[in-house]
Amino acid sequence: MIISSLASGPLLTYGLLALVLYVAYQFALVVKRRLAIRRLGGQRAYVICSNPVTGMMKVLWTIKKASQNKMADAHREIFNSLPFESRNAYEHQLFPKNRTVETRDPGQIKAILAGDFYSFGKGPTFHRIWAPFLGDSIFTTDGELWHKSRSLIRPMFMTDRISDLIIFDRQIEKMMSYIPPSGQTVDIMDLFFRMTLDATTDFLLGESANSLDYPNSEFTHAFNGVLTRQIRLFVMRMFSPFDRLAPRADYYRDIKKIEEFIMPYIQQTLAIPPEELANLTKSDTESTFLHHLARFTQDPKMMRDQLVAVLLAGRDTTAATLSWTLYELAVYPEKVARLRAEILESVGEHGTPTYETLKNMKYLRYTLQEILRIHPAVPFNTRAALADTVLPEGPGAPAISVLKGDTLCYNAMTLHERRDLLPHVSEKFADPSLFSPERWYSWQPRAWEYLPFNGGPRICPGQNFAMTEMAYCIVRMLQKYDRIEYRGDWHAQQDKTDVISRPAFGVPVAFYEPKRE
Repeated sequence: MIISSLASGPLLTYGLLALVLYVAYQFALVVKRRLAIRRLGGQRAYVICSNPVTGMMKVLWTIKKASQNKMADAHREIFNSLPFESRNAYEHQLFPKNRTVETRDPGQIKAILAGDFYSFGKGPTFHRIWAPFLGDSIFTTDGELWHKSRSLIRPMFMTDRISDLIIFDRQIEKMMSYIPPSGQTVDIMDLFFRMTLDATTDFLLGESANSLDYPNSEFTHAFNGVLTRQIRLFVMRMFSPFDRLAPRADYYRDIKKIEEFIMPYIQQTLAIPPEELANLTKSDTESTFLHHLARFTQDPKMMRDQLVAVLLAGRDTTAATLSWTLYELAVYPEKVARLRAEILESVGEHGTPTYETLKNMKYLRYTLQEILRIHPAVPFNTRAALADTVLPEGPGAPAISVLKGDTLCYNAMTLHERRDLLPHVSEKFADPSLFSPERWYSWQPRAWEYLPFNGGPRICPGQNFAMTEMAYCIVRMLQKYDRIEYRGDWHAQQDKTDVISRPAFGVPVAFYEPKRE
């Protein structure tokens, strides 16, 4: 008893001393950072929480909103609660070194993505969290590594390749074979995610993952599983360094299964003689993304990293946008009729779309642009400050001093909704909250006020590929069907937002073929 009391005395003293030193260190950091912010000439954004207590309350509130599929509403709620003079930017933090600035000001977003490009990047934390899955790919790197990745990927998306249309036609036709007869319900979102996975692997590897035929295959299951776990790990970064304690066995197991699917294709490609490979890449119908990669690098890891990155981007964003498109069209029969009339006028009921006919269909293009305005595929995106800098002042957003290591979140969804940047509601311009492709005939957004594919040097290199695939899919579907009916409570749908935005409850619809007399 005596020994125990003697031992507990010094332990308690050391514990209290450690606590005092920790608090003093955190306080010193606060003072140091405040001085640094002033020296840069800017100021802090409007602060909604700045200490572990209010910061944790914000974290728990965010987790609750995410579990309710209300992240979009959560962002709107915060921006709408800000004072008028700071209505377009705010900041929050748990500890002094994990400050996050969130903005929907076009000028500040332009600075982050283009004007002050080299002051912002993915940063070391993002790379640490995503590297096991995406490696040193275009989505996880900065500087020379990023430039190298972009130079590897970009050329493959710069030309209109006939082979891409062949791939789209093959996989979309297969997908449509799984749509039941007229009047029967199908979750079209599930089919879209399977089709885009098959189309993307076909484009990358020259062979489909066949998830339409085998939705529960090891590869499909692993790909879905690793994404779920990756998002969880990314959210947990706010608890760094304790996020490193999170279990990862299933995460690494799924990554291994993805690599077991991809690596044989890489090895086969690396075994092709250089002369044969050169001839293959000249072919518009036989070459694959992997063939082009092999012309520039023989490093299997680099090839693996770029393949997985493009696979992620090629499947999820396209499938989610197509899902929202069918969700919106399902309650606007007059828009379906107008879209189908344009399609039939351009290619008929059985004609094959070409790049030229797809580009010439204005209402089709405006339909997709409108979907990406209301439901941007990536509604929120982040950058890390790689250097001390200042974001420019804008209406409702002061000039904000940013310190190296800060996180910047730019919000495309609430940017697209800003009514002060849009025309007044009129006969030609419907309420911004409504789906209205017609508005695009008389209105085009100004630069940096519409960001469906990001902007600046990191703008999505595959945007034309994605737009073509989505347009081709809609054309094929409306060549066959003249009516779409939503099954269920359309108004009860929610926006499930993690990395991408997609309908939380799927898209249950019935398709109807035109009645033949």
